[in-house]
Amino acid sequence: MSDIDALKAELKKLSAKAIQSKMDLHDLSEELPVNWQSILAVAQKAYDAFAELEAKRAALKSIEAA
Repeated sequence: MSDIDALKAELKKLSAKAIQSKMDLHDLSEELPVNWQSILAVAQKAYDAFAELEAKRAALKSIEAA
């Protein structure tokens, strides 16, 4: 498997992870004020997932451009 194929496969997994973290954040917001104490943890998880996804997208773009 080439580097590009490996990155694309990883991007699919990271995208699913980011979407799930987005849904977790959305679900939490609908339940507020219940579980308000978990806002920071859930938001950080979503932030980290999307940051990792963006980094991998940038890596793929740079490899494809080379």
